[in-house]
Amino acid sequence: MQLTRSLTLTDAVFVGLGSMIGAGVFAVFAPAAAAAGSALLVSLVIAGVIACCNALSSAWLAARYPQSGGTYVYGRERLGRVWGDLAGWAFVLGKTASCAAMALTVGAYAGWPKPVAVAAVVALTVLNLTGVQKSALATRVIVIAVVLVLVLTSVTAREAVQPAEFLPAGILPAAALLFFAFAGYARIATLGEEVREPARTIPRAVVISLSITLVVYAVVAVVALNALGAGLASSTLADVSPSLAPVIRVAACLAALGSLLSLQLGVSRTALAMARDRRLPGFMADLRWAEIATGLVAVGLVLTVDVTRAIVFSSFCVLLYYAIANASAWTLGKRIVPAVGLAGCLTLAGAVLWQL
Repeated sequence: MQLTRSLTLTDAVFVGLGSMIGAGVFAVFAPAAAAAGSALLVSLVIAGVIACCNALSSAWLAARYPQSGGTYVYGRERLGRVWGDLAGWAFVLGKTASCAAMALTVGAYAGWPKPVAVAAVVALTVLNLTGVQKSALATRVIVIAVVLVLVLTSVTAREAVQPAEFLPAGILPAAALLFFAFAGYARIATLGEEVREPARTIPRAVVISLSITLVVYAVVAVVALNALGAGLASSTLADVSPSLAPVIRVAACLAALGSLLSLQLGVSRTALAMARDRRLPGFMADLRWAEIATGLVAVGLVLTVDVTRAIVFSSFCVLLYYAIANASAWTLGKRIVPAVGLAGCLTLAGAVLWQL
């Protein structure tokens, strides 16, 4: 099936932002704070540095191989078939778990977890079937609305009663969890066949979207720790500003929907690339069937797992995926950035393994 190059730089940036902003702010900060306390900020820096290395490695590879499939293609071309297959399976499994996590986040903030989560997956699968351009437009609207709410939340935040304790032993596990929130730039690479001027657009979109996300996360993390202190571990972002709680809950649902939308875009296109190579059933070489299959598996996970378990499994799989991306970038003649990214991914994968 031939895909159309219809996405601009702005579209690609918003696809990345839609995948990242929301996942971390509304789903990951609480368990990360439970692990690291006020050391959450250190964990955020570690996760951000590793994400930057991964982003650069992914951008270099995407410029060389502007095809749907992301690291599945890069691993196959640079390291061999086995590594490409491993990356593809890690991405499909990990990001399908991410779809379930985001759907469950929507349900949790809406107050009716499982039914709302299933409805969200079904609705966005139908939206994706109408075409990537409409999906990108919806993502842009969601991102703008969520960022505005986060700004209002930061301005109206309350003061903490009890500061969070600094827990150094939890720094790496918390960084592994926070890494889940930075993985959205992969969605840009997997749209390689639908982006205009991919060699130029993809690297720029990756850097821009990740930079904006880093700034947003840092600001919100500081505000949340100042507002909730030790209570952040057992709270939601709605507790940061009680006067805006209803608005924040709506924004949380929108943010998670934006992440779910972009996640389904990326997973279906990696499945498409694998089906073309007969690593998945042949019917998934048709993008519509790949999207439907992704939605059905996500619904199955929604009905059988909780949000924390989905995040942990997704983080582990995605860290393996990016380890292969960095190893692939190493073969391009790059050295320092891929080496730091590879070491960081393997370290965090080991840190999160005990939570599986």
